[in-house]
Order: sequence, then C-alpha cells, then structure tokens
Amino acid sequence: MNVTDLAHPAEEVAPRLLGAVLTHETPEGTVAIAITETEAYSGTADPASHAYRGRTTRNAVMFGPAGHMYVYRSHGLHWCANIVTGTDGIASAVLIRAGRVVEGEELARRRRGSTVETPRLARGPGNFCQALGITAEHDGANLLKGSPVALSDGEQVPADLIRIGPRVGVSKAHDWQHRFYLAGDRTVSAYRLSPRAKPSTGA
Repeated sequence: MNVTDLAHPAEEVAPRLLGAVLTHETPEGTVAIAITETEAYSGTADPASHAYRGRTTRNAVMFGPAGHMYVYRSHGLHWCANIVTGTDGIASAVLIRAGRVVEGEELARRRRGSTVETPRLARGPGNFCQALGITAEHDGANLLKGSPVALSDGEQVPADLIRIGPRVGVSKAHDWQHRFYLAGDRTVSAYRLSPRAKPSTGA
C-alpha cells in the first residue's frame, strides 16, 4: 500500500496495512517490524473504540490528523500502538496487533526476553510495542515525517492471504468483522473471545 494514503476509514486502511513496516530508531539500535495483524476501530460510531463517547485528553490523537500514532496503556500493563486514519476531526484508528521482526531481531529479543520464540517476539499488541520500544512518549508521533518511529511500505501482500474475523478480547462490538490478518502466519495472535462479551450487531 501507499502508506501516505491513510485518510480513509479504519476498516478500509486496516487490511492495507498488512505487510507495511513500522521502524523505530533508538540509541540502542533499530528495530523494524512488518505488520501481520490489525484491528479497525471506528471512533464515535464504534462501541469498542476509546473515542466512542467523544474526545478526551487520553484519546485526542485519534481525532487526527491521519498518520500519527495513538498509544495507550492496556490493563495498566502493556502499551498498545494504533495508526490514526480517516478525516481530521473524526476519530478513526487501526490497532497493530502483531508483526514479524525484519530488522533488529537481537535488540527485539533483549526487550522481550532471551527465551521468547522468534514468531512470538511481536505477537500481540503489547508484545509488538515492547519489541519495537514503543511507550507513552510516542503518543502523537508523526509516522510519516520527522519521528524516530516511521511507517513505510513493505512487501505487497496477496489478497488471497488476507483473512477477516471478529476482534480479539473486546466485550463490546466484539463480533464486528474488523480484524485482519495473514493466513497461516505464525506471528498472528490467537483469537480469544472476551468472557464479558455480549451479543451485538453492527459492522
């Protein structure tokens, strides 16, 4: 995909981000990860989105402009990274759920632990951020210009390898088909239904 073309709804951008690469340059070294799993969150129209009830200090980055990174803490434990999409002023973002380390594996392994299997280095949104070295300081980073964290085109992903399914671990709008991933890729996280999930309707 053309990574500069992010001014579209999250559910349109999410599958096109598969294969794109997030790179983080730090004094420790550089880690680059090719994206293999994403989830779309549609802002105020999406009950599972952090922006569902409107703009707050926490979610302000989600409202644009597109191309910036929205970072939040999950369950007080893990950082999670989202790529903001859509029209400026309308909340829309794609959660990066998993990826394959394509540069800097040694550094990613030091961050994740020496015993972690290679396919698991960036499997799951928290692990992805840990391997890439993403924390709260990167909230709002411009991924397209002037930031040590950058988004770039990667290998073109054949359409027949892209799978679609319900989102992982959310209790609201969990059955929306907004999760996109590469078939058969060992870096993709396992599907898990939230124990608090209730039947819903929607996208």
